[in-house]
Amino acid sequence: MNEPLTNLPEFTVSEISRAVKQTLEGNFERVRVRGEVSKPNYHGSGHLYFSLKDESAVIDAVCWRGTLARLRLKVEHGMEVIATGRISSYPGSSKYQVIVDTVELAGEGALLKLLEERRKKLAAEGLFDEARKRKLPRLPASIGVVTSPTGAVIRDILHRLADRFPRPVLLWPVAVQGEGAAEQVAAAIRGFNALLPEGDPRRPELLIVARGGGSLEDLWAFNEEIVVRAVAASAIPVISAIGHETDTTLIDFVADRRAPTPTAAAEMAVPVRAELIAGLAECAHRLTHAVARALAHRRALVEGLARGLPEPGRLIEEKMQRLDGWSERLGLASGGFFRRRHETLQRLVARIVTPTEQIARRREGLGHGAILLGKAMETLLQARERTLERATAHLRPKLLEDRIRQDRARLERWGQLLESLSYRNVLQRGFVLVRDAGDRPVTRAAAVSAGMRLKLGFADDTVPAIAEGGGAAAPAGQGAKRPAAKPRKDEGSGGGPQGSLL
Repeated sequence: MNEPLTNLPEFTVSEISRAVKQTLEGNFERVRVRGEVSKPNYHGSGHLYFSLKDESAVIDAVCWRGTLARLRLKVEHGMEVIATGRISSYPGSSKYQVIVDTVELAGEGALLKLLEERRKKLAAEGLFDEARKRKLPRLPASIGVVTSPTGAVIRDILHRLADRFPRPVLLWPVAVQGEGAAEQVAAAIRGFNALLPEGDPRRPELLIVARGGGSLEDLWAFNEEIVVRAVAASAIPVISAIGHETDTTLIDFVADRRAPTPTAAAEMAVPVRAELIAGLAECAHRLTHAVARALAHRRALVEGLARGLPEPGRLIEEKMQRLDGWSERLGLASGGFFRRRHETLQRLVARIVTPTEQIARRREGLGHGAILLGKAMETLLQARERTLERATAHLRPKLLEDRIRQDRARLERWGQLLESLSYRNVLQRGFVLVRDAGDRPVTRAAAVSAGMRLKLGFADDTVPAIAEGGGAAAPAGQGAKRPAAKPRKDEGSGGGPQGSLL
């Protein structure tokens, strides 16, 4: 197959990609791109990927990890920014992008929009609630100041404190604008709170966060979220003194008090010493006069009451005379009183019945009751006998005879049955009932031991016996033929090893 004739050069994909990359980087070595941030992606590697867009176009942007750490603001979706960097391409996806070096908000309007959104977010969390704000100490033992050590702010604060009421001041020097300023201010607030109340240096009782005036961009560090949250978490009351009276930052909303200027913050921190001394003197003067008037009033009142009182000696004489009269009346009245009580006691004693008399009365009552009970029982028995006689008279003699005859026949049958089941019938046939000394029946030869006393029960009588050996009793049949008689004491020692069974 013949190849077509052409004079166009042939390139590989990589060659074309490198050529495009070199062209873009050569012609757009440094650019500033203005647009709205879209879809920011903070990758796990530490890089930031996002897009910049306007009404008709979109361009990708990337900010490497080292550069991202130096950015003055956090890139968020919807922010209008100006990104400074260089144009390059990414051969892996055949697209061009901006390698960002710096990012700044596009104008004051964008800053105000971001500030308002952040204010609403923090307010929704309750960080600006008035209930969270604390009262400032009347006269703090020491004051902590967070500001630049070289500016006029610290000099104004120190000068104003010296004029009003000198207090120890701890300065935590920080950068108040530029890169890292917000982090330094937040770290200073946390550092003051980390000090111990009795440490060296001692933790201050009041904080002043101050900065001079400036543009919105200059004051932006005090709008950062890290600073606002540090002030909200502070255990020490905070006065914010940022800029001039017309300047407003987010730290003003979260601080316990807002001062229009750093000098006004110093005035809020301490009272005027001369005014305090004058006030104390005035209070002491008023207290002295009040005490003097109260004492004079009480003195006049006591003197007036004293004039209305009678002479103490006369009061005592009158009471003594009255006591004498009562003593005399008591002596006269006591005789009649005790006499009446004695008569009353005698009458009560006469009415008392002794236990012996009470027992005799109860015994008499019981005897009378027994007589009545006997008569009542006799009457009841007579009535029951009459009732029984009337009931017996109505019964038919024939029925009684039949009932007696039936019961007699039943009794005879039971007697015959009992006689047939009696063991004595068995003894009549020649059997013997063997019992031990405790009258318990012996039913097995194994239960008999040598020398054991036994009782042999026959049909007509019982004969005692002694077992000759285990399992066999001494012959007792011969003794059964003799007349029934009790054995004699001297017959128990008969001849032979067994002895007499009778």
